[in-house]
Amino acid sequence: MRNNTNTTTVPFYPSVLQQLLHQNKKLIIISALGFSALMSGCKKEQSITTEQPANATATVTGPELRVNAAPPTPTKAEALVAMQVYNNHFYNQYGTYGPSYKAYYWKDDNHTGRMDFWTQQEAIETLIDAYAINPSTDLKNKIVYLYNGVRDGYGLLWSNNIYNDDIVWGALMCVRAFKITNDGGMLDMAKNNFNMMWNRAWNTSSLGGGLWWTTANQTKNTCVNAPAVICAMLLYQATGDVAYKNKAKLIMDWMVSRLYVASTGEVKGAINAAGTITEGPLSYTQGTFIGACDLLRADYPAVNYLAMGTKAMDYARSNMCITSGGILKDENGIPDTQGMKGIFARWACRFVKNTGTRTNYGAWLDANAAQAWSIRNSQGLMWTVWGTRTPESVRNAFETTSGVSMINNIYFYR
Repeated sequence: MRNNTNTTTVPFYPSVLQQLLHQNKKLIIISALGFSALMSGCKKEQSITTEQPANATATVTGPELRVNAAPPTPTKAEALVAMQVYNNHFYNQYGTYGPSYKAYYWKDDNHTGRMDFWTQQEAIETLIDAYAINPSTDLKNKIVYLYNGVRDGYGLLWSNNIYNDDIVWGALMCVRAFKITNDGGMLDMAKNNFNMMWNRAWNTSSLGGGLWWTTANQTKNTCVNAPAVICAMLLYQATGDVAYKNKAKLIMDWMVSRLYVASTGEVKGAINAAGTITEGPLSYTQGTFIGACDLLRADYPAVNYLAMGTKAMDYARSNMCITSGGILKDENGIPDTQGMKGIFARWACRFVKNTGTRTNYGAWLDANAAQAWSIRNSQGLMWTVWGTRTPESVRNAFETTSGVSMINNIYFYR
């Protein structure tokens, strides 16, 4: 029974509480390490159309409801659980590859086929992040098998893919995997595909530089240019070939001149051949620009990349959240955007670690990880709408990477 004579205002996290508060019966919130159900004594609502900021408040009655001021930050052990849950749902090992094995991630919980090219790379990068935080033979083997699956599914050179950003995402996955395995085949695949992409995408006759997004050569987008800086710098670190570092600097100089707003830290998403901005900022483009600043800092001390990266972080915190300094916006309108917050988390958290700025940004990023973990469903999956509990219905594999990435990557600076 609810005690209608006692009214209390508590911080409202619409993840689980939005469902709980609709119930006119005694409720108990429980917490679990793994993926046990988060509520008792109430019926789950399969669709919730109302989204609320994570720092909104709701009035509830009765002494029986006890809520913390904020969801607790997930532990390092829970970060591993999040990755294991993801693998349990989507990882598919499907045969041998020479003396090894091959695998891919299913595109959804119905196992209707493999993830598409670029989202597959980002799921593997999420696994690479998790390995860095909780290294194990199992996770390392899965990285190798998934890499083999990419080779098996798409070949060694991806020149038939018209999307230059796809090529960069794949090359970036390979060079990051190489740093774990020291497998020369991974490094070769990263180099060969990056070089192929550069040769067809870099262009100075239009807009003075920059990489074209596709082979149609119509727009130059941050989603190819910023990760290409990261990839080129990692290739330089892996090979010692200064040509990669020089290319990274060329790309960055062009982005700063055309897509970066120095006064605010905003990173525009795309510009067409006529010089018109055609896309605003998204979390993954903002995040990869931040990552590019981080990787260039030491090699180009004459350029204040720390200030640029800091400005870009400040813009994300102030302008890309539901409320300033709060939870990142959902970006769940189309399938391609649903995992973008995970890419932001990857590079933003590394920036915080490498620049020693945890006191400035750590609490904000921790709060996002806590909110993502708090909205997991009874299976332990987290969708990209961090304001409401994840439905029990079928989830796609890309939208469920963001929470896993966020939870794992905070442990780079914690």
